[in-house]
This record gives sequence, structure tokens and C-alpha cells, in this order.
Amino acid sequence: MGLPESIAAVLFDLDGVLTDTAAVHRRAWKEVFDEFLRRRCGPGVREFSDTDYLRYVDGRPRADGVREFLRSRDITLPEGDADDSPRADTVHGIGDRKNHLLLSVLERDGVTVYPGSVTYLEAVRAAGLPVAVVTSSANAEAVLEAGELTRFVDARIDGRDIASRGLRGKPAPDSFVAGADLLGVNPVRAAVFEDAVAGVEAGRAGEFGYVIGVDRVRDGTHAGELTRAGADVVITDLAELTEGR
Repeated sequence: MGLPESIAAVLFDLDGVLTDTAAVHRRAWKEVFDEFLRRRCGPGVREFSDTDYLRYVDGRPRADGVREFLRSRDITLPEGDADDSPRADTVHGIGDRKNHLLLSVLERDGVTVYPGSVTYLEAVRAAGLPVAVVTSSANAEAVLEAGELTRFVDARIDGRDIASRGLRGKPAPDSFVAGADLLGVNPVRAAVFEDAVAGVEAGRAGEFGYVIGVDRVRDGTHAGELTRAGADVVITDLAELTEGR
């Protein structure tokens, strides 16, 4: 399976690793941030870009992504709270706005699962390795069910768990360490699969035994960023590991 013999469990990020929902997240964030920026700064403002998504938002809990991106534009908003209206110009309000848009797109278009990821999950289960999904998304349960992936998953740490447990979001290692704990393995005997720089950094910070970067962007630079963040190997599809590439 392309893993060291010492690896006894595998932990997967969800969006961009198992499912093609990272692209949907990116489009939802762009629509929400661009509308906010135009109201705040005027029609000529620099729009939210793919680079902004990868640098400030990808892999992070929703509120952290809002803070990090707005900080990059020297904008500070009130935090608000989880009960804020999606129309509120607060950190939580903007995050909720994006989530409402995302859910409407998922309901309309469904979830696309990478075939290579299913192939790899089947190989992992056949080998008897326990599987956890560790994601900053609060919608992980719905996405896993819609993609018919629940059957592969032994444990899950998602955005709701991160909030309720008071865990630090990626690039801190807390969520991955919590996932390994649910599987009953030491991080040094677990492998992390991540497409986000923040997620790879989290896997490395948690001293996991093997960190696999998944480059779905293929822009000539993202693979290098994943390597610099600490990935032991970078692939473009999980099926490459079963093919011995």
C-alpha cells in the first residue's frame, strides 16, 4: 500500500483527499468573500483567489479560515458567536454564510468521490488497517454518507468535535492526535493523508510515522509546498500507492 511496515493505522483528511468537495468549498468561499469585500472596500477590490484559499483557508476550521484571510487584508471583524445570522458581518456570520451556500450546492449536485481513493480504502480495509477521517469540516457525516464512504470509517474527528473538545485546528496536530487516540494507536505508528499545507504541517507536528501529501491542485507549486511543509511523499491520487508508483 506504499506505506512503511511500521504503520498500523491510517488517517485521512476528507475534502480533497477522499472527495472532490474541496473545489466546492473553494467556490463557496470565493463567492462569500468577494461579496463581502465589494461591500467593504468597493468594486475595484482584489478578489479572493485560489492562492488565498490554499494559503489562508484550506484545511483550517471555518472560523480560523475567516480570521486568517481577513487578517491578510488588514480587516478585523467582531467574533460573534455560533448563533449569528449568516447575514452578520462577524467571523461566525461569514463562516455560516459560506456553510449555507456549501450545503445548498451539495444538496443540488451531490458528492463526487475520487475513484482512486475508493480503491485505496478497499485495499486498506483488506489489509486490516483501521481508518479514521480527520477533517475541519462540520459537514463530514453528511459528506461521508452521501459519498457512501461511511462503511470504510472506524472513527471520525470533524469540525464539530474540534469545537466541542476545544481542540486547536490544523496546522496544530490536535485533531489528528485525537483521531489516532480513537483508533488506539500511537501517532508514530499511523499515517496521515492530507491535501492542505496546514494539514501536512499538523501531521508533521504530531510526529506521525508517515505523512502523505495529496496534490490535487497540480499547478507546479503546490507539490513543493506540501513537501516543504513536511510530507514524506507527494502523490496526485491515492491509487498511485497501490500501483507501486
